[in-house]
Amino acid sequence: MKIFNIIWVVLFVTFAGLQYNDPDPYLWMPIYLYCAWFCYLAAKKEFYPIGYAAGIIIFTGYAIYKIFDNNGLIDWFKFHHAESLVQTMKAEKPWIEEVREFFGLLICVAVLAINWIYAIRENNKVPVKKGKK
Repeated sequence: MKIFNIIWVVLFVTFAGLQYNDPDPYLWMPIYLYCAWFCYLAAKKEFYPIGYAAGIIIFTGYAIYKIFDNNGLIDWFKFHHAESLVQTMKAEKPWIEEVREFFGLLICVAVLAINWIYAIRENNKVPVKKGKK
């Protein structure tokens, strides 16, 4: 798990750095840095289930919003026939930006959930006692 979290720290910090020229960096930089911080702590074997839960709840709520948004996931499927999201790095069409943000939120939720499950498992480990022979 340490390597998993170190990789995600680097990725999330990179994602945050790439947001400087985004239309809403004030929103996305903190989202990615929040995830990077909790991955950093998990790499140090410090687990904060309440922090994971808060991030998962907030990011899932925002992802649900992105599904139903005017240029969101449903719109992308229904009216734009799931057009490629990676043709260019610049999102020239509004639904491309919205759907990319949706998938970014899913990544955040997945990584936080993996760490949360791992934290619960680590916390519930019971030492095995050897029986008498």
